[in-house]
Amino acid sequence: MKKRHFTEKEKKLIGWAAIVIFVVFTAAVCWFVGRPMGNFVSEPEKFRLWVESHGLWSRAAYVGMVFLQVLVAVIPGEPLEISGGYAFGAVQGTVLCMLGAFLGSVVVFAFVRRFGRELVEIFFPKEKIESLRFLQSSPKRDLLFWIVFVVPGTPKDLLCYFAGLTDLSWGKWLLICSLGRVPSIITSTVGGSAVGGRQYLFAILVFAGTMALSAVGLLIYRGLCRRHEKKQGGET
Repeated sequence: MKKRHFTEKEKKLIGWAAIVIFVVFTAAVCWFVGRPMGNFVSEPEKFRLWVESHGLWSRAAYVGMVFLQVLVAVIPGEPLEISGGYAFGAVQGTVLCMLGAFLGSVVVFAFVRRFGRELVEIFFPKEKIESLRFLQSSPKRDLLFWIVFVVPGTPKDLLCYFAGLTDLSWGKWLLICSLGRVPSIITSTVGGSAVGGRQYLFAILVFAGTMALSAVGLLIYRGLCRRHEKKQGGET
């Protein structure tokens, strides 16, 4: 299938549409979730009862928010993951977050396969895209992709978009984008659940551990990128 080319006007429209979605998304979360959460800040049990009172709709809305977060890319994912644990508990929050992230990752992969690099460049600068070229050319590409994706702290939204530019098979991508997110999502939802259960010391330990893992993950990611850049520089 021939990839469609975007005009500069279309790129700007898509970019502005993403910004508008982000603003509307943030306002909706603050109004529908942040407001009641603030009212029940000293009584998290009541907030969970409020969530339960909305039944399936509250879960569908949360899955939709996570889906949108992956799709728009500029929306940070960690606050949503933590709020999922706070509202639904560690197990249910993890499952719902995984579902939304999985659906978002599948749609992004399909869109990039259809529209190509021009779509990725709307959301990410060329420098960041080029920094991941080693995932496209390395003979150990699949393993590297898995490592970079599974380590907390790496830019998973960028990886989702970049994956569509490679010849990664659908089967491998579905495995990576589902299981690869487990470590980072679990740490966030467990921490959020601990806050909701007033286990503040445990929550602090979880978040501190997550920050440490994320820092290590970011160092690994940057190290791989620098190694690639040096290798490319030596070949030129």
